[in-house]
Amino acid sequence: MKTLAFFNNKGGVGKTTLVYHLAWMFAEMDLSVVAADLDPQMNLTSMFLEDDKLEEFWTDAEPSRTVVAALAPLLEGTGDVVDPYVNEIAKGIGLVVGDLSLSTVEDELSTQWPSCLDQKQRAFRVISVFWRMLAKAAEQRQADVVLIDVGPSLGALNRAALIAASHVVIPLGPDLYSVQGLKNLGPTLHRWREEWTERLNRAPASLGKTTELPEGRMDPVGYVVLQHAVRRDRPVKAYQRWLDRVPSVYSKWVLGETAQQPPSSPKEDPHCLAELKHYRSLMPLARTARKPMFLLTPADGAIGGHYKAARACHKDFSALAEALLEHCGIR
Repeated sequence: MKTLAFFNNKGGVGKTTLVYHLAWMFAEMDLSVVAADLDPQMNLTSMFLEDDKLEEFWTDAEPSRTVVAALAPLLEGTGDVVDPYVNEIAKGIGLVVGDLSLSTVEDELSTQWPSCLDQKQRAFRVISVFWRMLAKAAEQRQADVVLIDVGPSLGALNRAALIAASHVVIPLGPDLYSVQGLKNLGPTLHRWREEWTERLNRAPASLGKTTELPEGRMDPVGYVVLQHAVRRDRPVKAYQRWLDRVPSVYSKWVLGETAQQPPSSPKEDPHCLAELKHYRSLMPLARTARKPMFLLTPADGAIGGHYKAARACHKDFSALAEALLEHCGIR
């Protein structure tokens, strides 16, 4: 199972929009995709589902079908993780629906982390809960790839979500905050990977008979630059200045490479998966139509320049999807 987490501790870089569009693009490529909303803010879920549909998941009279329902038996001490409900969005796309109450899981994940060093079985079951839940979701859908959307924090919730990831994609913007964010994110991923490996080496032998644990690879695949809309008070040169710093910062802080001279710009950097334009005129149309920007048609209002932009958007996301397939060995 290939699990790709999209992660940056700087919010507002377009991470959720990226996950949403890649889910649709992979499905268009005849891949089976599970999109998992592990961000308590539920932005990915709200992109996929209208409010009326979403309300069905929160009706008190019905059993909960969100991500929290799959975790509840383990976290409440009444059992283990159960098969999650995977909502079919379209052919090839299944959604593990998010939940605002997912944030309440953080304390338990934080408490159980050090307990793994004491070889406590429950601690390993709790820390691996996302990975085991996603494995069940992938099995249901016979998924080729699982896309994980997480929030912008460096807390215990995201640590457990990232442990479930075989690969990590870092979306960022051409600005100071994204560049500085890489300096936090890189060492954090490295530390989480090392600490989980240490815990795996202490896992009780009896646990392996009943509970499969993730490797916690968190392999950085590369970064995706999501360009800002150009403003009159913020010249292109200002963005380019920060953009040109990304390769060296990514190389040093995320990959831990210091010997080589990094490329001078993302265009020359093999770790840059894509530079995506800001299709600001298409997003309102896409929200109204409840579809990705690259599938907009004249019937959705994509006429003239908008239609040309939609075609260009399709080309961009197709190239990005192909790059991810190659880098992650998905097919």
